[in-house]
Amino acid sequence: MDLPVLTPGQFELVYNGFSLAVAAMGAGFLYFVLSRGQVAPAYRTALTVSALVVAIAFYHYLRIFEGWAASYVLEGGMYVPSGVPFNDAYRYVDWLLTVPLLLTEAVLVLRLKQGAGGMIARLSAAAVLMIVTGYPGEVSSDTATRLLWGTISTIPFIYILYVLWVELGRSLAAQPEKVRVLVRNLRLLLLATWGVYPIAYLAPVLGFDGAGAVVAIQTGYTIADILAKPFFGALIVWIAIEKSRADGWSPSDAKAVAAAKA
Repeated sequence: MDLPVLTPGQFELVYNGFSLAVAAMGAGFLYFVLSRGQVAPAYRTALTVSALVVAIAFYHYLRIFEGWAASYVLEGGMYVPSGVPFNDAYRYVDWLLTVPLLLTEAVLVLRLKQGAGGMIARLSAAAVLMIVTGYPGEVSSDTATRLLWGTISTIPFIYILYVLWVELGRSLAAQPEKVRVLVRNLRLLLLATWGVYPIAYLAPVLGFDGAGAVVAIQTGYTIADILAKPFFGALIVWIAIEKSRADGWSPSDAKAVAAAKA
């Protein structure tokens, strides 16, 4: 992508956002791994998937962070492109891996319905289609091209949100009381975070240009990723803990099993 000249404030906003994302993904990984012992075995796979999501995102944000720092140099009080290309494709590679996993962890922890494997496959296929069709518009400097591919990408995007919203809603009646509150929050978080991505994507169409567009896109995607990965994963953990309690399981059960094996 062609990089514009940035003010120190613009450069540091994006730079610090990337730094925050690296820290959030790393902290999320530790939290999800350490929380596995707090939930019943039936829900541990969902936490493992959550940890995998933020581990992948941690690596990619580290590369994005390093790439951003290398792409600019400070000259005359402004940050100007250094000539080192900024590889924004890291985001799309990350999303190709993490978005299907995000959908998987929600289905696993809530046990949305019989035949969950088929739902995961359909949602994952839609996620890949959404990301692949969105990329040509992302790398294009032409507004019409960006709008065209963004519109095509919106079709699987809406399908994913619709299926999750409906299935999460249907699952409420079968959930314990405390879990219902968390599932409602999960639905709202899905709607809020996934809504940020198309807004950031359409920044050049919405009147942002040059430096403003780059800052809006990078900052918007980073905020959405932090909410959609570690924050989403934290809700998955809390749901798993409450469902474990409702099933009559407690961490002492795991200790007893471990002691018996020893």
